[in-house]
Amino acid sequence: MEKCVTCGGELHPERAKKYNYCMSRECQEKNAKGLTMVAIGVNKAAEQYMILDEQTKEELASGKYHDQRRGSFGTSVSAPAGESAGEPAPAVPAPRPRPAERAQQRPRSAAPPAAPKAATPKPVRQPWSQSQQRLALLYNEQGLRPDEIASKLGLSTYNVTQIILNARSRGKL
Repeated sequence: MEKCVTCGGELHPERAKKYNYCMSRECQEKNAKGLTMVAIGVNKAAEQYMILDEQTKEELASGKYHDQRRGSFGTSVSAPAGESAGEPAPAVPAPRPRPAERAQQRPRSAAPPAAPKAATPKPVRQPWSQSQQRLALLYNEQGLRPDEIASKLGLSTYNVTQIILNARSRGKL
């Protein structure tokens, strides 16, 4: 019969297959080790979670797991200077400097870059009048279908649908 390494009590045969300590609170607190979990991005739909042990570290370093959203993990991507080849590359890119920091990094003699000219937005002309819009919304509230409204107002079904959708998005319906 196997014995607990902490208190010397007898271990159940099934427990002894995996653990060398018993289930008492003192033995659990002294011997139980937490597991380090790592999320591996597999695809857009789901993450895969694994226990970070030596085998998983080696697989990450070899580039076995590939995150389709960000590139890849491990050494398949060139490691930044000062990082050992055995450690996984960070999955998050370095933050970009703020505008104030960029201004400090720019040499004093360089002129600031010219600001791009802001294009003035042209007003979008809708292919229907305000009265057609009001009538289309009234007919819609009465339960008429867009094709019925279109035939009454002389508009296309598409335009009537756009009137209704615009009104819904603005909270008018």
